[in-house]
Amino acid sequence: MTDKELFAAAVKAAEKSYSPYSHFRVGAALMSSDGRVFTGCNIENASYSLTNCAERTAVFKAVSEGVTQFKAIAIAGSSTRDFSKPCPPCGACLQVLSEFCGDELAVILSNGWFRLSDFLPMRFTL
Repeated sequence: MTDKELFAAAVKAAEKSYSPYSHFRVGAALMSSDGRVFTGCNIENASYSLTNCAERTAVFKAVSEGVTQFKAIAIAGSSTRDFSKPCPPCGACLQVLSEFCGDELAVILSNGWFRLSDFLPMRFTL
């Protein structure tokens, strides 16, 4: 799967977003090392702290299926359905991604390709 196709899968996942409060739809498409793709969308809650981001939804879906090795994640977010503006992961998602994906994970946004370490150079580890 190309970066463009993975980003398109993230845009499609954003269509399933439950975001009645922020009206900001986010989708993520996480590619495992064996080529499977797990998608996720943001799922809001009236108690904002209980909201789950698209990236974490995708990771948790994959891990719950026994998959823990990943190559890339594409992330798309928009309040207008124009997904041309980059939507980088939030701090919580960066930490979860670092737990399962490592520094070399490819992060694909609308404006290009990055490594996870570009966003989180000094991740927390035990």
